[in-house]
Amino acid sequence: MTDAPLEPPSELPGTLGELRSSGWVSRPVKEELRVNAVARIRAGEPLFPEVLGYEDTVFPQLENALLAGHDLIFLGERGQAKTRMIRSLVELLDEWMPIVAGSEINDDPFHPISRYARDIVAADGEDARVEWVHRSTRYGEKLATPDTSIADLIGEVDPIKIAEGRYLSDELTLHYGLVPRTNRGIFAINELPDLAERIQVGLLNVLEERDIQVRGYKIRLPLDVMMVASANPDDYTNRGRLITPLKDRFGSQIRTHYPLDVETEMAIVAQEAHPLEAPGLDVHVPPAMSEIVATLSQLARESPHISQRSGVSVRLSVSNEETMVANSVRRALRAGEREAVPRICDLEALPASTAGKIEIETIEEGREEQILDHLVRSAVLTVFRERVRPESLLAVVEGFDGREPVETGEDISSDAYVGLCETMPALAAVATDLVDGHSTPARIASAVELVLEGLHLSKRLNKDAVGGRAQYRARG
Repeated sequence: MTDAPLEPPSELPGTLGELRSSGWVSRPVKEELRVNAVARIRAGEPLFPEVLGYEDTVFPQLENALLAGHDLIFLGERGQAKTRMIRSLVELLDEWMPIVAGSEINDDPFHPISRYARDIVAADGEDARVEWVHRSTRYGEKLATPDTSIADLIGEVDPIKIAEGRYLSDELTLHYGLVPRTNRGIFAINELPDLAERIQVGLLNVLEERDIQVRGYKIRLPLDVMMVASANPDDYTNRGRLITPLKDRFGSQIRTHYPLDVETEMAIVAQEAHPLEAPGLDVHVPPAMSEIVATLSQLARESPHISQRSGVSVRLSVSNEETMVANSVRRALRAGEREAVPRICDLEALPASTAGKIEIETIEEGREEQILDHLVRSAVLTVFRERVRPESLLAVVEGFDGREPVETGEDISSDAYVGLCETMPALAAVATDLVDGHSTPARIASAVELVLEGLHLSKRLNKDAVGGRAQYRARG
């Protein structure tokens, strides 16, 4: 189901004469983007409010490119918001733009370029009808694939129009491609190096001379298009390459990157992860558990066992967060509890959401599981050390001397953890400190598992794991 087309305000001019009398001024699309970008920058408003982590790195370069009126190419690994930024450029266009009514290529009423629009203006003069198009329709996008043709991008002869009796030399027999149909707008090509080199050559005129040529037609359409492209780094893919003359025609190359810190990664996950709701069940994700998920991705980007050429996308953090929460909800539903709070035991579900998003660099059989397990344990230990005060742990460790092992796992109820805290005041104090005063049984259970696992990874408790259960006991 698609959104209904937007209706322009009724007070907008409807003819060429009315448009001229209104004082509307025609300006190139890059000038339009520049003026609107200047207004936002002056007002202190972000150009891309939904993209996080680029405030001091990518955005200044992008603002410079817009002010300079450059065509852009975004260079970066997968999952670095390249497409989102490209699509967000549309918001910098004027909300409504006039075109010659019926024009396929958004002809400027003051400067028509197609044969159709020129004939209309010549015949009707000041009474030529004007239509208004919304900025959302002034964006065209194509994913570069090996089968993409010049006809797709630039245009081709329409055999139906020939069959209707027009001559082959008639410009009206042309079927315009995606680029001319985005005239006076923004056209984007994703994964540009995947475009066949002979097709890339066909874009040279669009970027430099700002016109197109179709087969043997003696026409010149001076298009007004901002070209934007995305590509992975040159050393990432062997599927294709970006030819040097085309790369040279892009005014600015913007290099993107993954989040530089855990806090930014967590903010992106909070923005992008789909909230999970279940009737009669409250879902709460402790900040410590979200931090573990984000830290896992950060550590993976530094791991020599993970292919850094293919990258570790933020989508890994988002998927892992959703999987962790889903496992906690499933566990709570089975236990008949009223609140679902992720615990350390829910991290056992992460391989399903991780396997397809990272590439392990190993030739040893079975090493993938060990590498992922090491990343998870490293993330837990990192967060544990940051969130738990070391001086509070000695009494917890001493509390395990001479007592039976403590069991944890999916089938252990939240109330059982509350009961454990009642017998171990030191553990209760640390857990209460972690939940920041919101001491529901499910949240206490999550904090207790984090403390126990952190003590084990710090080599202060022993752990025996069998299936989905674990036992923590004193060392010695």
